Amino acid sequence: MDLLYKRGEEALDAGDLAASIGHLTALTDHAPDFASGWYLRAVAYYLDGEFGPAVADLGMTLQLEPRHFIALTQLGGMLEETGDDKRALDAYRASLKINPHQQEAVDAVTRLEQKAAGTDA
Repeated sequence: MDLLYKRGEEALDAGDLAASIGHLTALTDHAPDFASGWYLRAVAYYLDGEFGPAVADLGMTLQLEPRHFIALTQLGGMLEETGDDKRALDAYRASLKINPHQQEAVDAVTRLEQKAAGTDA
């Protein structure tokens, strides 16, 4: 499990998304209860432009570890990027309930609240 995670992470860092996804798929197959494997593969899918699989993997991450605030923030970013501001705001707020010290999520909530109120710049 550790070897597959490390290889997936190294491939991701090197920009080899196909290899990263391959290693992390093997990891999620062999260790389906390991939330970090699902999360890292979600990141690889996202960077590869595959939003559907990325969202599905974030869903698995959160099913296994509901307090995975980084996954919630990532989900918020993806939802915001696709124009689903309401669900993005919900994800960011849920993340901040777990860890209120995430500047990215704080800024996103402010931005989306201003946008909803019609006061965005």
